[in-house]
Amino acid sequence: MLRLTPILLAVIYGLVMYRLSVWRTHKELDQKSTELADPDLRRLTDRMAAALGVQAIPVYIYEIDPVNGLAAPDGRIFITRGFYRKYRNGEVTDVELASVIAHELGHVALGHARKRMIDFSGQNALRTALMLIIGRFVPFVGPWIANMLTSLLAARLSRGDEYEADEYAAALLVKAGIGIEPQKSLFRKLEALTASRAGMAPAWLMSHPKTDQRIAALDALEQKWGTA
Repeated sequence: MLRLTPILLAVIYGLVMYRLSVWRTHKELDQKSTELADPDLRRLTDRMAAALGVQAIPVYIYEIDPVNGLAAPDGRIFITRGFYRKYRNGEVTDVELASVIAHELGHVALGHARKRMIDFSGQNALRTALMLIIGRFVPFVGPWIANMLTSLLAARLSRGDEYEADEYAAALLVKAGIGIEPQKSLFRKLEALTASRAGMAPAWLMSHPKTDQRIAALDALEQKWGTA
């Protein structure tokens, strides 16, 4: 029983962290977001909604500066104010931003948004258990080893989710008559914006696949579907 105690504590810790994460996420997004009102973007989201057979896609502007898009576990899609500002400044087109919305819809439809909340708590639980277990045998570097192993697992899972969401978005954009090209052009722009940060970490530690690999995957889809 004593041997199982660290694992049980880690599981309990993970469950508590999951509930706290869900609560904090909903509170943060509710307090710092407003519904998207841009008419051009709304027309594009309406086209995607029609392609999906739903009345509307719930898209909100999240009032933070970093360029990003995210999907909440409750199905809402968020574009950060920083990303929307790039669009208003002409650095990102309306169809490129629509491709971000389609990508985040993929995370919702494929269950990634909810799974990521569970993964977050699970990763914390795994990290805690590894620290307790490895720390018994390697007292000083045990926590570092636990963090590295957990980060490697999280990065691998996240990259798989990104490819799946890319494919979902591509299918939706084609069905909505927007096409795949906005995805690829946006990837090239994001690579330029984040090149210095991405270059600081090995590819296998990055949460997102490399840009050229994502574009190559989309090219393969176009050939497969005959849409190139």
